[in-house]
Amino acid sequence: MVRGKLILICQHGGDFETKDDGSMSYAGGEAHALDISPETGFDDLKYKLAEKCNLELKSLAIKYFLPGNRRTLITLSNEKDLKRMCDFHKDSVTADVFLTGKAGFVPANHGMPAKRKKKATAARPATSKVAPSAGGLKDVTISIATPSDSVAGVNAALRSPSRAAKRTAGRNIVDGLFEVSIADATDTDTIDMSASPADTVKKRRRTASWKRAANGLTIVTVDDNLEETEKTTPRKKVARKFNPIVVANNGDHQLGPVDVSVEKQVESWKNGITEGQDFRSVAEFRDALQKYAIAHRFGYKLRKNDTNRANAVCAVEGCPWRIHASWVPSASVFRVKMLHEPHTCGGESWKIATPAKNWLVNVIKDRLRDSPHHKPKEIATGLLRDFGLELNYAQVWRGIEDARQQLQGSYKDAYNQLPWYCEKIEKTNPGSFTKLVIGDDKRFQRLFLSFNAMIRGFQSGCRPLLFLEAIPLKSKYHEILLTATALDGDDGIFPVAFAVVDDENEDSWHWFLEQLRSAVSTSRSLTFVSDRDKGLMKHVLEIFENAHHGYSIYYLMDSFIQNLKGPFFGEGRASLPGCFLAAAKAVRPGGFRMYTEQIKRVSSSAYDWIMQNEPEYWANAFFKGEHFNHITLNIAEAYANWIEEARDLPIIPKVEVIRCKIMELMELRRTESSNWTVKLTPSKQEKLQEECVKARGLKVLFSSDTLFEVHDSSINVVDIVKQHCSCAMWKPTGLPCHHAIAVFNCTGRSVYDYCSKYYTAESFRLAFAESINPASTIAHPCGNEEDSEEDEDQIMPPSISRPVAAQQPKKIRRNKSQGIIRRSVCCTRCKGVGHNKVSCKVSL
Repeated sequence: MVRGKLILICQHGGDFETKDDGSMSYAGGEAHALDISPETGFDDLKYKLAEKCNLELKSLAIKYFLPGNRRTLITLSNEKDLKRMCDFHKDSVTADVFLTGKAGFVPANHGMPAKRKKKATAARPATSKVAPSAGGLKDVTISIATPSDSVAGVNAALRSPSRAAKRTAGRNIVDGLFEVSIADATDTDTIDMSASPADTVKKRRRTASWKRAANGLTIVTVDDNLEETEKTTPRKKVARKFNPIVVANNGDHQLGPVDVSVEKQVESWKNGITEGQDFRSVAEFRDALQKYAIAHRFGYKLRKNDTNRANAVCAVEGCPWRIHASWVPSASVFRVKMLHEPHTCGGESWKIATPAKNWLVNVIKDRLRDSPHHKPKEIATGLLRDFGLELNYAQVWRGIEDARQQLQGSYKDAYNQLPWYCEKIEKTNPGSFTKLVIGDDKRFQRLFLSFNAMIRGFQSGCRPLLFLEAIPLKSKYHEILLTATALDGDDGIFPVAFAVVDDENEDSWHWFLEQLRSAVSTSRSLTFVSDRDKGLMKHVLEIFENAHHGYSIYYLMDSFIQNLKGPFFGEGRASLPGCFLAAAKAVRPGGFRMYTEQIKRVSSSAYDWIMQNEPEYWANAFFKGEHFNHITLNIAEAYANWIEEARDLPIIPKVEVIRCKIMELMELRRTESSNWTVKLTPSKQEKLQEECVKARGLKVLFSSDTLFEVHDSSINVVDIVKQHCSCAMWKPTGLPCHHAIAVFNCTGRSVYDYCSKYYTAESFRLAFAESINPASTIAHPCGNEEDSEEDEDQIMPPSISRPVAAQQPKKIRRNKSQGIIRRSVCCTRCKGVGHNKVSCKVSL
């Protein structure tokens, strides 16, 4: 944080106005000044702001602009956000923050921690009397949270808003895909969509519920640790034979404050129950009893368990421990009337005790919030360490599945929301292209998405080159992500379209390419690059006119290395990958033949492999489309990294993660390019400078105004009209070679006039000029009509089938005694087979 104080100019009561260039201004309302220091805590700051501006604490939302960026509002919602804001303004004296919320400050206990940081101090108040704007946004704020948090409440609201409205705050969990804080939900056309991409990756825990307001049902945010408000229903009488239990099934609860260790929390539970102790309800008593049993390491059985009485005994027959509690109407309390504490079972009850499902799920849920990718073994080890509970793998696995469903929403229910999600995408991002395919059996098959910003960016600033990739989503239903990715002027990835399909096959790829053609709809001749083994060439050439198809050099190199077999001669096996890559990049057939002959001298089998893999579709010397062999990275790796963060999420949160990553990528590139001062992108500018250095001292002879002869170690002919040099390095690279640059230096021409337009900084900025807007996720109640049609419009998940890799038979390992040698060893000394140079005994 900043070393000294930062003065916050707190504005509220006004409206945002969007200018023609996309920037926003704030008009109207009042302004106050508030000093904060590095020790100021977020809760203290929020409380002070609510008090000073007379706003309700619970509904208060705080936002600010990044320095120099008046287009995107950043939400301030926790300590990390506050520290980040101060870091952004470390060179400033003041910072503007904008407040929205319901009027009316209530000076009550607002749930601030006992250990409070240094308070924010009020600076000299300043009131600005500005005429209110005629237009602007309503007092509605939306912040997008991490999709790895819970979305169960949103899913429920979307399925049946009228049903969700009847649930209590403790049940309506909205921690996931979108976090919503609303002050006035009466007008859906004036939603503030200014949350920044950085807001989409915050790790926050919040819940929300429907609340009856003056203008109708409204979603409001509440603390995540609120206890369930609905009354516990009377439980049926249980039979005499029970499974021993440790905890009762009574809903969500927290282990305690985050800053208190589990050991200290469990230690505090040991004195949680005493004879004569009063509780407000039977639910509170059960909660105390479960903690008491965990702390003292014993199991118990509930003999009586209803709203009026609870009677528990030790799980081991003959042990005298028992407890009895019942409702006292005169005092309106649930009182412990008898507690016989001594145990004679010697801890045997703990060995046979089994935790109740809800308690286990709640504990696992807390751990998954901190680390979403916890493995069952890790959680089982933590439960044994913290609570002494020894659970098997299946118990923990089922607990993790239930916990994730509560945190993230149901995998199955998420598919029902896909039509609504596609509609929201098209509404918030006009010009975007979506396509959802459902089978005759009502099962999900395919979802295609291409945002308007991606389409426009590809058409305006990217080369006509697309890489086709397939990446497993690592989900419960084994969906596959199909992607079409272009390259920007700096050779960075530029996503154009993606689709989620139930299976990767020729039909799904053909469908994807048809949707891509409809979305892109360009007259340019496109070049597609894919893995040779996928066999996509016939589909590409069938769907796209005048298209070219090439084989990805990344996958070819991988296959080439895997297929290398001895014996090896000359420079040995290590030299082959380099020669293969040089042959692919050679721009003349003579250069290609030179490098392949080098490969042939080392390994004839490697040479045969190259010739059998159709060089006309990957070697620069023969390929007719856009050259791409300078791209040797794995295009799919970026998507795989994005998916890894969301591998456990349902389909819509998973798609949202991809959308947010692309949105962040475009915002980052747009911000970076705005500071460029050169005419080309940085990587191309560097290559051009290298060619300029080589051009010094070259002799140029004039043949005509457009035709020149350049002398260095050889004689090269340059035609500036056709943008061609006999060295063949100008057209493939899109940048003038050093021979052409020598001609420009002699004739006074600008070298930048002859560079490919796709490499200019202007084209780069055009590619990232558009923005991807967040999708509005507010589900407004619409009566019971939706409920009646709910069963008819059910979309089922795809059929679960084993991945292809799992269906392949295992390779049979054989040893030398069975006549199989895994690989032949080649001696680099005598070139013989079956030994190496260390054991070589041949006399030379």
